[in-house]
Amino acid sequence: MEATRVYLIRHGQVVNHHEYRYNGHSDVDITPTGVLQMNRLADFLSTHPIEAMYSSDLQRAVKGARIISKDLGIEPVKVHALRELHLGRWEGLTREEASERFPEEAGFRFKDLATGKVKGGESLLDLRERVLPALKEIIERHRGKKLCIVAHGGVNRVILAEAMGLPIENFFRIEQDYGCLNIIDYFDDGAEVVKLLNGGPNQDMQETKIY
Repeated sequence: MEATRVYLIRHGQVVNHHEYRYNGHSDVDITPTGVLQMNRLADFLSTHPIEAMYSSDLQRAVKGARIISKDLGIEPVKVHALRELHLGRWEGLTREEASERFPEEAGFRFKDLATGKVKGGESLLDLRERVLPALKEIIERHRGKKLCIVAHGGVNRVILAEAMGLPIENFFRIEQDYGCLNIIDYFDDGAEVVKLLNGGPNQDMQETKIY
């Protein structure tokens, strides 16, 4: 049985990564390091028979898709539904700024996003309901082929949680570093196998995070 293989990538390092801002739908660019991460992925994937390239329509994903696809002879397709989780009125803010500006939400925790949301934003269930139908449509379009998707940490976690049969509450147990590569095989009988998780050629560039 020939699988449909998805190379699922998180975009490269973003310009305000050191500020720990909630970018969400904010259209931030990637840094020179982020460009390097995408070029390393381009080199890594250049010998793989990838036939299609998709990305979120935010520039941090679009730029990565263009870099990776340049040697593959593929034109990336932008998909609005693959945008990052929308964080409502917290968009563009740090945790401290959000708590100061909206003290009534100061106690909101990210684990509450499984079913709750910041005012004006999405819950993880909302994100799941937006992303998975778009993914299904892409897979159906390329049955038995190999394709690449450049998206975001939140989007990737939703896709990976679904592939591994994990409840959405496990969302934050899945790490997605900047420029990481995941590989998922989708079979016609509905089986899904995660072949690689948060790996690829950029793992030597990752910073240790303490939450």
